[in-house]
Amino acid sequence: MSKSKSRKLNLTDILVTIVVSLVFGLVFRLLGPVYDMLQSLGLQLDALIYGIWFIAGPFAALLIRKPGVAFLAETAAAIAEMLFAGSGGIINVYYGVVQGIFSELIFAAWRYRKFTVSVAVLSGIAASIGSFLIDLVYGYLTDLAGWNLTLNIGFRIIGAALLAGVFPYILVKALEKTGVTNLIRPVSKEDYDALK
Repeated sequence: MSKSKSRKLNLTDILVTIVVSLVFGLVFRLLGPVYDMLQSLGLQLDALIYGIWFIAGPFAALLIRKPGVAFLAETAAAIAEMLFAGSGGIINVYYGVVQGIFSELIFAAWRYRKFTVSVAVLSGIAASIGSFLIDLVYGYLTDLAGWNLTLNIGFRIIGAALLAGVFPYILVKALEKTGVTNLIRPVSKEDYDALK
């Protein structure tokens, strides 16, 4: 296996992942008030944008395509949000770790060889499932009435599929076309075919 095709993370992979995570951590922080505003409107509309908090893992995994990247990115983004004074504080990190694990498991299930939109969508949805588990621990879900819980789950999964699956796939595909990702990893015909 050539050095460029190594599946081990190198310093460049880690640094790019951290920079991506810092950017998304800032995005998370900036979207906090929007989320709070939507939450005050009721009907679980806030759950539709909740998926943006799952984007770091799938985006970084689609970009770098190596084991551990989704977990590292999601965890680091949660830490960055906390450092940017996000409203959740240390709890954000718990969410990030669990969401990162669930996101990573999807890429691992395909042995880090398939980076399609469907895998990205599954990764986003898996991260949302991880967030539900943390919500259960803190009692957020058990406080909701049945119809409200159904809306929350449905909207969060839809948001995860779109914002943490389809959206990062489109972003990475656009970056591939510009050639920017050649700085991170060599792009071959197989890479382009994997995005189809």
